[in-house]
Amino acid sequence: MPRIVHFEIYADDVDRAEKFYTDIFGWSFNKFDGPADVDYRLATTGTEGPGIDGAVMKRPHEGIAGMNYVEVDSIDTFAANIRQGGGSVLQPKFAIPGIGYVAVCRDTEGNPVGLFQGDESAS
Repeated sequence: MPRIVHFEIYADDVDRAEKFYTDIFGWSFNKFDGPADVDYRLATTGTEGPGIDGAVMKRPHEGIAGMNYVEVDSIDTFAANIRQGGGSVLQPKFAIPGIGYVAVCRDTEGNPVGLFQGDESAS
């Protein structure tokens, strides 16, 4: 069964958001070594008990607060299922080199949902 494996919190001020989550919850952050023009900060939320890690980044579109990523074995299959179920694909599958593939969809209620397919050979 596919599960949520990553979250993104979108912020107008990434420094302010990082400080908030560090001060309030004790989370730690590391800048993702990706494109220079993308300020993507990976969040470590803890090591005990259940939970997932995520990231804080600049808000990509006005009016959205964040997104969860669900790990799937085939983005192509799940994107088709989402369309068939009444949702839509907002951003088709693209590679994160050395990590895998992602796509951004919208559910029937207008919420964004990310799909993640791990593949270290992605380029």
